[in-house]
Amino acid sequence: MICALLYNCNFVGFAKGTIYQGEIKGVCVPGLNCYSCPGAIGSCPLGSLQTALLSSRYRFPYYILGMLLLFGVLFGRVVCGFLCPFGLIQELLYKIPTKKMKKNKWTRRLSYLKYVILVVFVIGIPLTMAVPGFCKYICPAGTLEGGVPLILADERLQVLLGGLFTWKTVVLIAVIVTAVFIFRSFCRFICPLGAFYALFHKISVVGMRVDEERCNGCNACVHHCKMDVKKVGDAECIQCGECRHVCGKCAISFGKK
Repeated sequence: MICALLYNCNFVGFAKGTIYQGEIKGVCVPGLNCYSCPGAIGSCPLGSLQTALLSSRYRFPYYILGMLLLFGVLFGRVVCGFLCPFGLIQELLYKIPTKKMKKNKWTRRLSYLKYVILVVFVIGIPLTMAVPGFCKYICPAGTLEGGVPLILADERLQVLLGGLFTWKTVVLIAVIVTAVFIFRSFCRFICPLGAFYALFHKISVVGMRVDEERCNGCNACVHHCKMDVKKVGDAECIQCGECRHVCGKCAISFGKK
């Protein structure tokens, strides 16, 4: 909640239907937060990366790659667990009382889809087609945080709506509905930013640690976790720390690895 407010503290933008263009807008925030959100005071790392790749034939994107590497090395998927507003939205949706879908072999297989999306839509399409693939065709955060507020605030934009916005609205609705029944469905199956941060799960500075001397291998932590983890701290772990409460040996802690 705190990060969502910090990322989007340009409250006047929501009233006026305008996008903040101040000096700090060029600074990337760690989590998924649309550049076009009226309240956003920083840039989305995924959107910035795609924009940088569009112009990579003319200049190498040192800044954005450096920022992403820094976030990855320092935090890894701690960003997913604590610093991403869209993750918060999904967790709130999951609190709606309904029958929930438990993780299984199919959800574990689907968790690899986000790596495909990272390679194809975030890297491949921008490089080969000069189009920000993920932002243009998929990103539900952009539709919810940027598209919908701007359209509601500015009637002139409503006449420009077409098939692409309809498609992205369908994607957004699908993500919202599945998030009610499946814990963090977007994070687990679709989010390429989570896929990128997952690459740093072994070397990130902070995260969940397991004291191997105390651990008795009961796997209560894995069974309790709603993500598709095979062990604490792996690529699918968002470092939320919920597993600490079910460890009978107090073998799990959060801090510097």
